Amino acid sequence: MKATVFRKTLVLAALLAAGGAQAQDVVRLGNLKFAHYGAVSYIKEIAPKCGIKVEERVFAKGLDVMQAIIAGELDVGATASEAAISGRAGGAPIYVVAGFAKGGVRLVARPDANVKSVKDLKGKKVGVTRGGIQEVLLMAELQKAGLSADAAPGKDVQIIYLAYADLNQALLGKNIDVMMQSEPQSSQAINKGYGVEVMKPYDTPIGEPIRTMVMTEKFHDTKHAVAEKFMRCFVEATKTFIDQPVTAEKYVREVVFKGQITSDDFQDAISNSPYSYDITPEHIQVTTDVMAKTGVGRMARPPVAKEWVKTDLLDEAKKSLNIK
Repeated sequence: MKATVFRKTLVLAALLAAGGAQAQDVVRLGNLKFAHYGAVSYIKEIAPKCGIKVEERVFAKGLDVMQAIIAGELDVGATASEAAISGRAGGAPIYVVAGFAKGGVRLVARPDANVKSVKDLKGKKVGVTRGGIQEVLLMAELQKAGLSADAAPGKDVQIIYLAYADLNQALLGKNIDVMMQSEPQSSQAINKGYGVEVMKPYDTPIGEPIRTMVMTEKFHDTKHAVAEKFMRCFVEATKTFIDQPVTAEKYVREVVFKGQITSDDFQDAISNSPYSYDITPEHIQVTTDVMAKTGVGRMARPPVAKEWVKTDLLDEAKKSLNIK
């Protein structure tokens, strides 16, 4: 009799434990360290009340997020659109499910470089991160201005490929004349006086580039209930950052950047990369077409946007939270 009671107790404990685990489904999230990726980081802070646990990993660039997705290490990733497009073209089993920020790029020159427009880049060394949306926009602007470019000397513009973290130092050290840089690093260069804004490169067919939230096909299709919880959490985190800019600034400056950026850096960065929710197949298709035209990503078969941009979870989440 006692053994039977003991067994029943064990079974009950196991069921309770399983229920608790289900209430805290784990979502593995890949993210980048930029000001406009802050609301994505904030998801993990409010995740428990959404009924999930979010494990965030921060990567150096979007293509690294794609590699982790292909390796089966992530369920969701935050990247610029070009990394998502290149990833899908390379066989990454992903859907674009939301957009979380717009803009976020500036062409910044040294004050003594005498660069007022894209045409003035002739004869200059321009730093950019390889494969980033910044490279896509740089190449589109150079094509528009009729300027040739290559990493080797001899073209109108010499491209110097550097990591995001190294571009500012290269500009400060006069190893490059100009950089196409993300936020808040571009704002930091301007605010510290070693950079001046040439332009925000939003006059190409892409317009303001939209950062993308991608989800694995497996997670979207087989863990739909958990995916729904995550998307509601994303929308709630983003709404918090849009409605409560003081909360957004405090979290990004203190938690994400550990006090490394000033209030002015943050304000300037977010004015150029506002938080958002939405994405369309049309935007992803135009970005794909520009990438194919400029050769960025070197895709053998560019993916067709309408086949892998799925906003059903986003639409449901926005509706449940009364967001238009």
